[in-house]
Amino acid sequence: MVFEELNQIKKHGCACGKDHTASIDRVEVGGGAVGILPDILKEYRAKKVFVLSDKNTYRAAGQKVYDILAESGVEIVAYSFENDMLEPNEENVGLAVMNFDNSCDAVIGVGSGVINDIVKILSAVSGKPYIIVATAPSMDGYASATSSMTMKGLKISLPSKSADVIIGDTDILCQAPLKMLKSGFGDMIAKYVSICEWRIAHLITGEYYCEEIAAPVRAALRQCVVLAPKLLARDPETVAAVFKGLVICGAAMSYAGLSRPASGVEHYLSHIWDMRGAAFGTPVELHGIQCAVGTLIAVRMYEKIKQITPDRQKALDYVRRFDIDEWNGALREFLGKASESMIALEKKEQKYSVKKHAERLDVIINNWDRILSIINDELPSPDETEAILDCIQAPKTAEEIGQSAELLPMTFKATKDIRDKYVLSRLAWDLGVLDEIAEVPLMKMCH
Repeated sequence: MVFEELNQIKKHGCACGKDHTASIDRVEVGGGAVGILPDILKEYRAKKVFVLSDKNTYRAAGQKVYDILAESGVEIVAYSFENDMLEPNEENVGLAVMNFDNSCDAVIGVGSGVINDIVKILSAVSGKPYIIVATAPSMDGYASATSSMTMKGLKISLPSKSADVIIGDTDILCQAPLKMLKSGFGDMIAKYVSICEWRIAHLITGEYYCEEIAAPVRAALRQCVVLAPKLLARDPETVAAVFKGLVICGAAMSYAGLSRPASGVEHYLSHIWDMRGAAFGTPVELHGIQCAVGTLIAVRMYEKIKQITPDRQKALDYVRRFDIDEWNGALREFLGKASESMIALEKKEQKYSVKKHAERLDVIINNWDRILSIINDELPSPDETEAILDCIQAPKTAEEIGQSAELLPMTFKATKDIRDKYVLSRLAWDLGVLDEIAEVPLMKMCH
């Protein structure tokens, strides 16, 4: 399903009863698409623009953007980050704001994940239209209305705004490093898990769900998987499919008003690895590559869940034995200062409440067949998932992305505390099987 079809949901309303809105005015994907910049700026009556890039994205497309704008008579105020490894944090948002010229009529980001996240915040704060010239199909945040940031050491989704115009010039995108192409594909296959968990959460907690939003995400995912064999050859059709899929997923998050259509426990595994990297200097890979590995971990764990027959007494006993103070101590040791925000969230959320658990457990047991049906409908098998990753020569183990396999159980357990979102680790905790489920990757992934 193409982006225009998603737009129809926004325009004509939805059976779910929710108005789906996003600020995206235009998406251009194809060879030479960046050449349309002058016409777009005329539509916004923009005669002076602020262009933000970094060292790498400037080389990829920055000079090309400058040349096109200069030839059309547009005045440019430019800032390029000097960092070799740009981080989406308070310091770099501050640098962008401090170098911004408020007399500019529009903001142009030249880049992918981090640049996009920073400029979305700048656009939201300044109120200026935002155009992103993508340099890699590496993540799904181009069209989302949030920015993935590190704040006080904790990975958060900060409300910002989606881009007004998204330009994916395949002449540029196809030249992105192969690792970034793999990253974007990895972020797409994560949608197997995100849609599955969205449906499960809807069933167990009553969380909002919209099939009209989920359907185009599934369709985009299927198209990417079909074309996957041509990704490593930098095939324009395949790269365009991945980029369009990522835009659709970002738009789906905006339409839904939450991140559910595009992220689940596989993203939270990635977030934990990022947090440990920030706290202890442990290795961190590209977001989408971490999500790809996280997807395979999650699929294997769901296979284990499918073999379980819920045991009410076992679950109740497990929760009664759960020691929140002991768990908080383990979180602090594992994640450092980033754990404090997670601990504070639980004080507000109270997901570990014995009463709330008992209520959820009743729903789980009464709907177990439906939960199994959702898992079977939405998820590929572990072997199928491995085959997809092999097709693009992506990592499949924690060790391949620099993570210790011995820490995977704790990494998985910690995912239930990142956000107020019902994901696999919470289901396993509710069933009283979290500890045994958490060991599955060790059995399957160590060599």
